[in-house]
Amino acid sequence: MIKLEPFTPADFAQLIAWVNTERLLYEWSGSLFSFPLTPGALSWYLEGANDFANPEVFIYKAVETATGRAVGHISLGGISERNRSGRISRVLVAEGKGRGYCAPMVRALLQIGFEQLHLHRIDLGVYDFNHAAIRCYKRCGLQIDGVMRDVMRHDDHYWSLVEMSILEDEWRAQRASQAG
Repeated sequence: MIKLEPFTPADFAQLIAWVNTERLLYEWSGSLFSFPLTPGALSWYLEGANDFANPEVFIYKAVETATGRAVGHISLGGISERNRSGRISRVLVAEGKGRGYCAPMVRALLQIGFEQLHLHRIDLGVYDFNHAAIRCYKRCGLQIDGVMRDVMRHDDHYWSLVEMSILEDEWRAQRASQAG
């Protein structure tokens, strides 16, 4: 249904078209970028990405296998070889919301993290008002670790961040129960 392919400069225009409001930019990336998103900012974002020999960050577009159409974006960064941990970030389902793309995107990234990078822990942060994303992450086996209150300010409102994580043993148990 969904496969992850490396995000490249050829994908910049599509991502820029998807992230077309300041609010969406902040929901997607926190304060990493400023609005509007530009090819220059995305070039910087890609530096050092997708190198399994020297893992720092892995940035992907999500592609619907039946059509070959890009439907989203997701990354795994904050890689710590010492702690065997990483952080999912910049998750965006841009095409076909509500069609079930989120969970396959996240599961594909968890598989890369746990099977190819041999991580022990993968975490993420999601704004507390994004109920659909929180439900998706729970379906993928992530658990809520806690809430960081009022971490982001946008339009005179503060957003709180729900921290979630999954450990390799939890992921393996979930995979085994799905297979059997």
